[in-house]
Amino acid sequence: EILSSMLKDAERKGKGKLQWFPNTVIKDLNISSDGKIINNAIAIQHKPAPNAPPLNTFTLSQTIQDAYTYQNSSRFTKTIIRLAPKQAQKGNVPNWYVVDASETGEIVGLADVPYRLGIDARSYLEPSSSSATNDPYCTQGFTYTFAMEATKEPQKQTMPPFYMQYSPYYSYELQRLASFPLVFTYRRIWSPRRGEQMKFGGINFTAPLPGDISMQNWTWGNDYRPGTAKDNLIYTREQLQATGQLNPGGWLGGLRVETLRRGEENALGYYYWLAAGTTDSQLGNGVKQPQPNNRFLSGLDSPMGTAHGLSKYPYMREGRRIIGRPSWGAPQGFSIWEVDISRRNYDDEYYRKTLSPAEYRRLKATLAGLEALSVLSGQQRPENVARRTRSTIFPDAIGIGHYAIDFHPCMTKSPPEAPGNTEREGERRGAGQAYPFQIALRAMIPQKIDNLLVGGKSIATSHIAAAAYRVHSFEWSAGAAAGTTAAFALKNNIAPYQLVDELPKIEPQLIALQNLLKKNGNPTAFPDTSIFNQNWEDWK
Repeated sequence: EILSSMLKDAERKGKGKLQWFPNTVIKDLNISSDGKIINNAIAIQHKPAPNAPPLNTFTLSQTIQDAYTYQNSSRFTKTIIRLAPKQAQKGNVPNWYVVDASETGEIVGLADVPYRLGIDARSYLEPSSSSATNDPYCTQGFTYTFAMEATKEPQKQTMPPFYMQYSPYYSYELQRLASFPLVFTYRRIWSPRRGEQMKFGGINFTAPLPGDISMQNWTWGNDYRPGTAKDNLIYTREQLQATGQLNPGGWLGGLRVETLRRGEENALGYYYWLAAGTTDSQLGNGVKQPQPNNRFLSGLDSPMGTAHGLSKYPYMREGRRIIGRPSWGAPQGFSIWEVDISRRNYDDEYYRKTLSPAEYRRLKATLAGLEALSVLSGQQRPENVARRTRSTIFPDAIGIGHYAIDFHPCMTKSPPEAPGNTEREGERRGAGQAYPFQIALRAMIPQKIDNLLVGGKSIATSHIAAAAYRVHSFEWSAGAAAGTTAAFALKNNIAPYQLVDELPKIEPQLIALQNLLKKNGNPTAFPDTSIFNQNWEDWK
């Protein structure tokens, strides 16, 4: 209701007609012969077939391939929609834009523009990477959330038939988190009245009471964390080719259906573990006690709005991440890296030993701010230069964010729930605090296609940087900037890449766009951000 109201408000302010297509997927793209323009997109919209149950009755794994198939089915009646500009393309400047703000970078995959998945190879830009080479299969875990309600009386808890397969995985994770009331209230979304004050592991919260509703989202719970070529959720380009999804008409969403199904089962099993389980994979026996005074909330009128009780779509922490165009300082393609935002102390012996001397010098030079050239030239030793204590300042910033580099690492073995499985070694090394950071316009402009912009979590970030940029508020900031940039480009008859192609020279139209964003309430920098402000303590 809130989003619908906002859309109507936008339509009124824009004095035009805003069309909205819910329950719709993109099936095909028609791209110009030179590969630079998406001419049109073909979409499939769904409604329940005659005598079929309502939408959101079945889980995503049960419906996703049907949803991407043109033919009507026993579940869906489908309407084919062609999305296209009103007039054919004239000249080199786009006359319409496509923005990919999907959870996994679907248009990025379907359009086959350059992108990365999973772990980036260790380098001076990504020094905490857990791998010396790229690993596209190890992305952050995805989560099917669900809602549960605290009850006055014990409820009958029915063990799912697949529970024993997943039970070796579930855990409170850490001793300081091993409290059911703490876990319940961590994402409590409804409370009719206030419980008494409690404290566990140094965390304060109010006790759950009957009628309280919690949405569960727990790393060693309903996170599902595949990390191998056998079970990765988001297909790589090679896997898309092998499964025919890059062929005309072959796109089926780009996800491994079997892994979706296992993620659903894992989430349902986690509820049973919370309510009736007595095992703990990380903390051992005697920690987990049954909590029968709870019930799983399902039904189309439940908080998740689904008959099965799971969220309509899993929460994705990482999708396909574009590689921006070659630009000033980024000859191989623009991206935002770990070193652009992390507050980590890279004087640690690990980095001296793991990186080559040349790589370590480049790392220290990158962090040296105004003294970078003296380090690169050898005039100063890397260890003698104080690092800047701020994030990289981007001249093409179009939004801001601030969140810790937060990992939910993939698991080492397949399947993720295998007994004794562990998180991929070294994946949490890059985790930690980040400085307030900026979203660069270059991170939203893909290679090859001129009328495609990227919002959400598919902007050009590294695996480690994405762990901070993935949060919803920054996705929205990038989305607002993408929409504003598209409108600005159309109005001024300019392609988005032309706003940044002369950097570091001053780009007057880029400055005009940034001023428009700020006027619209989408700031591009934190107060007092400057290359001359090196110390976070001085300007925070």
